[in-house]
Amino acid sequence: MIIDTLENLEKYVAVNPLFKKVVAFLRENDLMTLAEGKHVIDGDDLFVNIQVAKGKTPDEAVIETHRKMVDIQIPLDGMETYGYTPLCNLPDVPYQAEKDITKYPGQMADSFIDCQPGMFAVFFPQDGHAPCISMAPTIKKAIFKVKA
Repeated sequence: MIIDTLENLEKYVAVNPLFKKVVAFLRENDLMTLAEGKHVIDGDDLFVNIQVAKGKTPDEAVIETHRKMVDIQIPLDGMETYGYTPLCNLPDVPYQAEKDITKYPGQMADSFIDCQPGMFAVFFPQDGHAPCISMAPTIKKAIFKVKA
C-alpha cells in the first residue's frame, strides 16, 4: 500500500509501467468534471471509474482484494478513510474472477488510513482494503484500475 499526495504520484512510476499513463491522464483531465462511469485509458489494462459511493461506517465497509489489478483511489470531494488488512491475515474465501474481486464480509480491518482530496492510496493485490468509510452520506471518488 502507498499513500501520498498527488503531486508525488510521478515518483512512483517505477512501481508499475502503467503508472506513467495515470500521471499523464491526471495532467490532461480534471477528475471533478469527468462523468460518472468507466473511462478507458489503455484497454483492459488501465481505466478509471468515477463514482459517487455511499459513505459507510467502519463496521459497514467490506474488505476486498484484487488479483489482477492495482487500485489507485483518489477521493475528490471529501476525506475518505480506508481500512487495511494484509491479504496474509485474511481468511480463504472465494475469488470472483469475472469481477477480479474477493470480498471479506464480517472482517474488521486491522488499521485505518485517512485520505484527503489531493491525496491518493494505492492498493496492490496483497493489500486488503475497505473503501468508502466516511461520515459524509456520499463520496465522489476516482478509482484507477491498473493491470498488476
